[in-house]
Amino acid sequence: MNKTLIVAALATAYPLAPVSCAWAQTATASASATAASAPTAAASTAASAASSQAGTPVPPLPASAPKEATLRGRSGPASPTSKDADQAADTPVKTLGMVTVRGSRPSSLPTNIPTTLESVTAQDIERTINATDSEDALKYFPSLLVRKRYIGDYNHAILSSRASGTGNSARSAVYADGILLSNYLGNGVGGLSFPPRWGLVTPEEIERVDVMYGPFSAAYAGNSVGAVVDFITRMPTKFEAHAKASYVLQPMRLYGTDENEHAWQTSASVGSRSGDLSWWINVHHTDSLGQPLTFATRLKSAGTPGTAGTPVTGAVPGANTANQPWLVLGSGTQYTTRQDHLKIKLAYELTPTVRASYLLGVWQNDSDGNARSYLKDATGAPVYSGPIRIEGLQYTGSQALTGGDFAVTREDLMHVMQGVSVLSHGGGEWDWGVSASQYDYRRDRKRQNAASNPQPAALAGGPGTLADGSGTGWTTLSARGIWRPSAQHTVEVGVQQDRYQLRYRTLSIAGNFLTDEAGTLASSVQGRTRLQSVYAQDAWDLADRWRAVLGLRAEHWTASDGRTDFSGTSSQSYASRRVNDLSPKAALSWQWLPQTVLKASVGRAVRMPTVSELYGATSTTNSQYINDPNLRPEKSWTGELSAETTVGAWSSRLTFFAEDTRDSLYSQTTFDVTANKNISRVQNVDHIATKGLEATVSANDWGLQGLDLSGSVTYADSRIKRNQGFVTTPGDTVGKWQPNIPRWRATAVASYRFDAHWTATLAGRYSGRQYRTLNNADVNGFTYQGVSKYATLDARVLYRFNKQWSAAVGVDNLNNYQFWNFHNYPQRSYTAELRFDL
Repeated sequence: MNKTLIVAALATAYPLAPVSCAWAQTATASASATAASAPTAAASTAASAASSQAGTPVPPLPASAPKEATLRGRSGPASPTSKDADQAADTPVKTLGMVTVRGSRPSSLPTNIPTTLESVTAQDIERTINATDSEDALKYFPSLLVRKRYIGDYNHAILSSRASGTGNSARSAVYADGILLSNYLGNGVGGLSFPPRWGLVTPEEIERVDVMYGPFSAAYAGNSVGAVVDFITRMPTKFEAHAKASYVLQPMRLYGTDENEHAWQTSASVGSRSGDLSWWINVHHTDSLGQPLTFATRLKSAGTPGTAGTPVTGAVPGANTANQPWLVLGSGTQYTTRQDHLKIKLAYELTPTVRASYLLGVWQNDSDGNARSYLKDATGAPVYSGPIRIEGLQYTGSQALTGGDFAVTREDLMHVMQGVSVLSHGGGEWDWGVSASQYDYRRDRKRQNAASNPQPAALAGGPGTLADGSGTGWTTLSARGIWRPSAQHTVEVGVQQDRYQLRYRTLSIAGNFLTDEAGTLASSVQGRTRLQSVYAQDAWDLADRWRAVLGLRAEHWTASDGRTDFSGTSSQSYASRRVNDLSPKAALSWQWLPQTVLKASVGRAVRMPTVSELYGATSTTNSQYINDPNLRPEKSWTGELSAETTVGAWSSRLTFFAEDTRDSLYSQTTFDVTANKNISRVQNVDHIATKGLEATVSANDWGLQGLDLSGSVTYADSRIKRNQGFVTTPGDTVGKWQPNIPRWRATAVASYRFDAHWTATLAGRYSGRQYRTLNNADVNGFTYQGVSKYATLDARVLYRFNKQWSAAVGVDNLNNYQFWNFHNYPQRSYTAELRFDL
């Protein structure tokens, strides 16, 4: 283990397990929710956020009490008129790196751990972010990036963090009110796609977002190695109603595409509390036309001089990621997306200190994926199939156009999430809780034309496939107890079980792939994994200025029922597997000066292989995924040292972090020129080491009443130290940069409240050079399938007509920077919205 990690002592006091339904925790006893760590304002969206949440657990405010203040360090008051009261309530009081915060909604993240935690509030999001999806709330957090490509992006929006890139979705943990949204059925987007289920939270229902960096809580599985995100959503204390309508316009100019993309969104919420019963209903609709995300290409070197094929014009010359000359022939994967979301939450006080809660979330997605050829024949008609000839070079045989170059897809999905909990919240010597959640792919069907069925005929039907993931999903169970023998000492224990089931069949359709029922079996993958865990952690104040936390997590993992059907007559079954492992944690904080705290944390994380990585071999017209049933668990030691301080109006944090990972699980996608498709395969990388620095700074009302500033800068050195595998030649990955981890990244937010009506915000994000491949051969990042640096600016202006009505306009990517992460990110986009709150 890297010696820099030994200096710390880590891990968590966590009042409720990850599936605890935090929205149900609003207690009936009056008290303060205690939040961790220092006045370090987050360089998150709003300009600052409560950095690190910790402290002795105490009961939250009564459900009927008004919310007095949001988390410390945010970018300003909830509204200009409440500014003085908010600032008084939010005065930072540092004690062992903890900041006590009075608020009506506790987080489900640890409340006793002296480590880095950043937050953003609903008020921050409304004032400073053009938020169309829930993941937009994370836009300006230090060291975080969500690979969101278009409004409603449900299959590629993966979260990356300090030492985890956008290809590693299984290295972060995302929750909503303590219910798991991360999709640990797989990792990344090879074959199938496994980003968090962002669509089950809408921006309008968010009350706060908390982020803990690193695997420093024994209550979380090893997937928390990158970051843990918890969306805390609204639960009313009196009758309230909300409505919002918004529109986004994106002029799109790339290769041979020149058009305007757009999106409409509407949402409505209503809720109340009557006696012991609280309820909340939220509905949301999105109708989005995104930009094209894939492009049909041919290497110039793949063409041969000759006269065969249809002479065509319109191909756009360029270079691939290796700087080899190629031709862009057309665009694809342009989604027309229609999404609907329904959320119902119920909570009932069984006794003054025990609450029962239920949550139902339904998400529906209908997407049409279309493609367009840039090529035209002598008559001006578009060309979609067959041998072609471009400027004397003929593309025939395997290089001729097929239905895979300009794929047509139609998707019909309905996913259902449920959660139930019974939790005590007395805040006395003992508290306890039991909870469960289920995520069900109730309907998950994707239709696609066959390679032999090109456009334009494919738009009316013809041969194709139906991929059906219905029956896939996961369940979680947990029970936990909290013992507080004294005000300075808290002991927590818990047991958990998470079960994952993958069922994915691809069936051939000989007639009309758009409407016909499934035909013969083309392929099928299935399997199960189960993770059973017990944990314990002990937090105590060693002295007036010292706090220590120790934790241990024990896990038993099994994989079973693995099977791959390559056709209706060929299949392979896999033997069951099991792994037992331990993950110790420790943390220490020292109140060095009245306004300065030093903190150290260290933790081990074991990330088990997912069902898809083990068994999920899939193949479509234009892609293929190769699984490995013998993958080893990924094992990481992560540590950080932080100094947090406040000087006048300024709050700052400096954190040194390091991560040492063995058997890192990686999926890599490469384009096979001969097969004319993207091929992904999963593997273990022997040893990756990362070390870096993260700095944040923020100030409220700095130099000018109403001016809030925040910023963050992160440097990371992340390299492959050892790897028996290779891309093209043995040893070609050793010493290379870990994919999708830039050396430098930064955020900056400036927000000014002119008066009680007007607020304006200018924000920026920067990410330096990075690579997508393990051997760093993709030297050209500014092209399709490349990963480029970027520097973008966003702007937003909010106007409040009165307490009920408000309107906002904004521009994302104001400088119209064209950047890539395999797919192209959105270009300059204009936003307008109207909102009503009662």
